[in-house]
Amino acid sequence: MTTATLLQIPTGGFGGLLIPLALMFGIMYFMVILPQQRQRKKTQEMLSILKTGDKVITGSGIYGTISGIDGDSVIMKISSEPQVKIRIARAAIAQVETSEDAK
Repeated sequence: MTTATLLQIPTGGFGGLLIPLALMFGIMYFMVILPQQRQRKKTQEMLSILKTGDKVITGSGIYGTISGIDGDSVIMKISSEPQVKIRIARAAIAQVETSEDAK
């Protein structure tokens, strides 16, 4: 054998590499990226429809009732005492309690 024949290694070509790579990207898109986009859209929708009187839970676990909305912040009543209110970022709200959650 000559050195020229030893250097010729058979390969599958560019298509042999491109198909599995595209398949892996497609699986990652449908299993990771698409569900994250749906969750982000659902959270943004929930935050945009907040109103005074909603019972909410923050990301850190504080339960309260919205007593005012000021742009990107929310004034939240956290006690039965009328003076106990805190101002939090609207994005810190993790969920709105439904009537079934409050029971």
